Amino acid sequence: MSNEKTKTSRRKFLTTAVATTAGAAALGAPAVVHGQAVTSMRWQSTWPSKDIFHEYALDYAKKVNDMTGGELKIEVLPAGAVVPAFGLLDAVSKGTLDGGHGVLVYHYGKQTALALWGSGPAYGMDANMLLAWHKYGGGKDLLAKLYASIGANVVSFPYGPMPTQPLGWFKKPITKVEDFQGVKYRTVGISIDVFTGMGAAVNALPGGEIVSAMDRGLLDAAEFNNASSDRVLGFPDVSKVCMLQSYHQNAEQFEIMFNKTKYDALPEKMKAIIANAVDAAGQDMSWKAIDRYSQDYEEMQTKDKVKFYKTPDSILQKQLEIYDQVVQKKAAENPLFKEIVESQLAFAKRATGWENDTVVSRRMAYNHYWGPNAPAKKI
Repeated sequence: MSNEKTKTSRRKFLTTAVATTAGAAALGAPAVVHGQAVTSMRWQSTWPSKDIFHEYALDYAKKVNDMTGGELKIEVLPAGAVVPAFGLLDAVSKGTLDGGHGVLVYHYGKQTALALWGSGPAYGMDANMLLAWHKYGGGKDLLAKLYASIGANVVSFPYGPMPTQPLGWFKKPITKVEDFQGVKYRTVGISIDVFTGMGAAVNALPGGEIVSAMDRGLLDAAEFNNASSDRVLGFPDVSKVCMLQSYHQNAEQFEIMFNKTKYDALPEKMKAIIANAVDAAGQDMSWKAIDRYSQDYEEMQTKDKVKFYKTPDSILQKQLEIYDQVVQKKAAENPLFKEIVESQLAFAKRATGWENDTVVSRRMAYNHYWGPNAPAKKI
């Protein structure tokens, strides 16, 4: 064989070997993409940075950032960093912010029907059942219709079912409806109308402003949300009496909100990740809440010397009666409000009927293991 032929054969062999090796390497390891386009979003929550609610917002952002492999990067600022907590909807709609984390009842001033996603007894449903109505019972389409009615340029994802919220923090235990007469009380959403109907002088304030208002005497009493939030925000520093159980916010959830123009420009793959991250973050939030809220509930009793009392049934019954009156009035004024209420009622009748017939009493099991007459348990 001539030298020229030998060189040609050798070059052919080396080229084939390199190609084969490169192919094998490609199969064994992910390709590295240089110059990958990154979409950055600046968000704000409606919560102080120390509140567990802001932590939930950060949790969601991290899930999206991780699941997109860094192609979408969401930065979440605390309440007030760009706009006040109650200004989130306008800021996201206008594009001042790309998105945000809050609750729908904070937009009550824009459209009263938005409070139906969390402010009230939810016709016997808990927050997870209310989310079931949203996702499978028609709520999602009604919410989009609602936002369109006020010209809000947003895409909304309710998620994260909250446990029943306390009646609130008071100077002394509330024993009857008349105890609300003249009390300067903080709440939000339709609850404003309910507690006004019970005789309170209501002031709607964002979470981060409540304790200072109580400390300065601007409020006599207030409700916010849960043991962890209430504790870190400083409620035990201004009150040692907390009334548990209430219908005013029996079934609330959080809201993840995107500017619609920004959201619509995202590729379909990224939109799918966003939606699935909502579901994942909602379930993770539920698990974290059980762990953290129960810890802080115990520590407020042992370390902070807070006394917890169950809200009397007479007050709970009055809440239901006044809520029905408020809803009837608002439904007569607002066709969308009426449409949403009718949809919730139909779903709640079926869902709560099923739940009440099938779910066994956890109170009986609790009393069996930890009640005052519980037998000593040994494994």
